[in-house]
Amino acid sequence: MAVVIVDSEVGEDRVDPAPVDEWIGGRPLPEAGLDGHMINVSGGAAFLLCRRASRLNAHPAQWALPGGRLDPGETVIDAALRELDEELGIGLADANVLGLLDDYPTRSGYVITPVVIWGGGRLNPQPAPDEVLAVYRVGLHQLQRKDSPRFISIPESPRPVVQIPLGNDLIHAPTGAVLLQLRWLCLEGRHDPVDQLEQPVFAWR
Repeated sequence: MAVVIVDSEVGEDRVDPAPVDEWIGGRPLPEAGLDGHMINVSGGAAFLLCRRASRLNAHPAQWALPGGRLDPGETVIDAALRELDEELGIGLADANVLGLLDDYPTRSGYVITPVVIWGGGRLNPQPAPDEVLAVYRVGLHQLQRKDSPRFISIPESPRPVVQIPLGNDLIHAPTGAVLLQLRWLCLEGRHDPVDQLEQPVFAWR
């Protein structure tokens, strides 16, 4: 998984192209003020957040960071750089890699190793339409909102489910857990573990 740090400008995300209203289909929203749109989140140093294409077999239309499975013989860094190029058309080198965050084991049986990469300020992401509907520059300051992080309990697990409020939505683990560690370690100097934070049940499959 690639956590790409870039520069951004305020106001570049005021229009959210994701057809959230179509996906919701009239279902009740989880709470007031949350409509699923990612707006008003840019400004300053940022990370790239993707809305997955709705036609994918696994986790369609969910929020994610660029990433995928390792090819034979690849390192996690090789895979992160390759997936970044394949999904967003961004070609970066090993020299851009800042380091790794802790692994996060998922309920679906995968282990995610986040690779933090410096992208700079002149990127022009070109999302691969088969995989990525849209990509957003989300300011790092958004990770330190007063209402973030949130933890809730579910009957299916003794572990707390983590929620990261961004825009008008909630980002859950595994992406939410990675973003929380990005905040704690890179912005606050805390090395608290996140591997025991739970995913919502809809993300277990």
